[in-house]
Amino acid sequence: MLLPNLNERQRRLLFGTEALAIGRGGIAAVAEAAGVSRPTVSRGLAEVRAGATPSGRVRRSGGGRKRLTATDPGLLAGLEVLVEPATRGDPTSPLRWTCKSTRELAAELTGQGHPVSERTVAALLRELDYSLQGNAKTVEGRQHPDRDAQFRHINDQARRYLRTGDPVISVDCKKKELIGAEPPYKNGGREWRPKGQPEPVAVHDFPDPEVPKAIPYGIYDVGTNAGWVSVGCDGDTASFAVETLRRWWNQVGRASYPKSRRLLVCADAGGSNGYRVRLWKVELAELATETGLAITVCHFPPGTSKWNKIEHRLFAHISMNWRGRPLTSHEVVVQLIAATTTRKGLSVRAEADTNTYPRGIKISDKQLAAIQPQLKPHEFHGEWNYTMRPAHK
Repeated sequence: MLLPNLNERQRRLLFGTEALAIGRGGIAAVAEAAGVSRPTVSRGLAEVRAGATPSGRVRRSGGGRKRLTATDPGLLAGLEVLVEPATRGDPTSPLRWTCKSTRELAAELTGQGHPVSERTVAALLRELDYSLQGNAKTVEGRQHPDRDAQFRHINDQARRYLRTGDPVISVDCKKKELIGAEPPYKNGGREWRPKGQPEPVAVHDFPDPEVPKAIPYGIYDVGTNAGWVSVGCDGDTASFAVETLRRWWNQVGRASYPKSRRLLVCADAGGSNGYRVRLWKVELAELATETGLAITVCHFPPGTSKWNKIEHRLFAHISMNWRGRPLTSHEVVVQLIAATTTRKGLSVRAEADTNTYPRGIKISDKQLAAIQPQLKPHEFHGEWNYTMRPAHK
């Protein structure tokens, strides 16, 4: 009953005290009764006779097995030689072109005469301040010198429109999705299902012109925290983008902003709504005349599309809502998008757009010149910021 509550040193002292009290034959008797070896009892007896005093330590300083880095001084240096050049891009490193897993590193070190396990390698890497890390998307490439100034211009425009109760919308086209029912295509993410019963999907999803696609073009209303998505089936063209604007205004915008006579559109610099796309401007001119709205467009500088609010306020939540669910039809895509909500009150309306939008339409200089009276570039970067006014009839 007493032994389980004592540490190793205290047990030896107990054994030694009992053996000393018994006298001759005490070592053998105590070893048999306690179920320990005679050397352990003998050591305890020697400590008692030497006048051992209580101590906080169980073993003498320096006891226990030595660390590998002590018995093999070259181990740590060998590990650094393998890892550090590879992380710095040295093409001569032996593991430069292979997986740098702990298993591979342990095998390489063992082959160099430093026998070590993969668990020890992992512990040594942590001591060297290494950790498992993915790539960080922080390099934006060449930046326009007026990048920040354009951000400030967009922010100022949005504040003015919101202050007067006019609509401010962010637009973009979400990633195209493959549609298929037999077999369905994989959709990223995980969803709760019975254990061991994952949703079976196709092994490959190579691009195929015959496979239908869903093209979700979205509109995010900054003022009302609401989204609109048209799910097309043809192509992401400027005509499709402006048709989505038209549907949103006729079905949602006009009712939400009955007194507004102007609209602010925040868009990326490229794609179907790029500032260099002539068809985009021609279609906008037609929409402005049709609705009577003065449509102001502010484009984000090239390479900064991730700052577009629609990306993280609408598209990100759509992706989370349909994670792990195969998109088997356009109807399924529409329903999943329309069911997207957030705790902050996001609401989304979606509908399928079955129209066809021919690609490769060329806008001549004459057609572009015809809308110039409607187009008013801003003083600051007129190619990025401009207002399309209704044509006088």
